[in-house]
Amino acid sequence: MESERIKVYVEVNVTHRPDGTARPNFIKFENDEKYEIDRVMQKCRAASTKVGGTGIRYTVQICGKPTFLFDEENGKWFVEAKS
Repeated sequence: MESERIKVYVEVNVTHRPDGTARPNFIKFENDEKYEIDRVMQKCRAASTKVGGTGIRYTVQICGKPTFLFDEENGKWFVEAKS
């Protein structure tokens, strides 16, 4: 059985390239836990079916595990964290 998920807003360090693309580099939680993004596997417009919200969904790999990182396109980013 999968754990309950909650929307957690995170700080994201992003590299914006001259061609207009963006690449998230790491995320940081309120408790100062910081995780480097190993790689960006996919980017698409999508909704979070687990916690609600829409925007640009990045499928990223952190510590070898895939996870979703959402850009709400208003300066806010969130993850679907385990509660």
